[in-house]
Amino acid sequence: MATSSGGSRKLLWILVVLVVLASSAAATALFMVMSGDDDGQAQAREPETVEPQSPIFVEIEPFTVNLADDDYGSRLLYAGISLKVADERSKTLLTEHMPEVRSRLLMLLSGKQAADLASPEDKQRLADQVKTSLEAPMVEPQPELAIDSVLFTEFIVQ
Repeated sequence: MATSSGGSRKLLWILVVLVVLASSAAATALFMVMSGDDDGQAQAREPETVEPQSPIFVEIEPFTVNLADDDYGSRLLYAGISLKVADERSKTLLTEHMPEVRSRLLMLLSGKQAADLASPEDKQRLADQVKTSLEAPMVEPQPELAIDSVLFTEFIVQ
């Protein structure tokens, strides 16, 4: 019996050592997996800091224009327009040629009827026409004029 009890003690110690080693390996693997996920989530949660660029606007003073005659006779449009441009070069070009800009707008708007300006879709179509009208070259050679959007700040049809 003495030999069998010594053998079982050795077997018990071997089992204890194996359990401790297996537990250590499992803990190490779990730590590596968990720390690897945290790094990926931390990177995903921290987007690159992008500083928003300040918008550049060109204000066109409000003006009044006679609209084309319709069933109700003569009508007037009072409009204030701001142009959102992509760069300072476009702002400078529009500002330096403001009389031509206003002339183009007056020519465009004077051909419209009040019914053509009633709905939001009509106003969006007009904004697209204003953009197209102003992108035509004012000087030769003209650098690319980058108008992002046309904004109506005042709009009264009477």
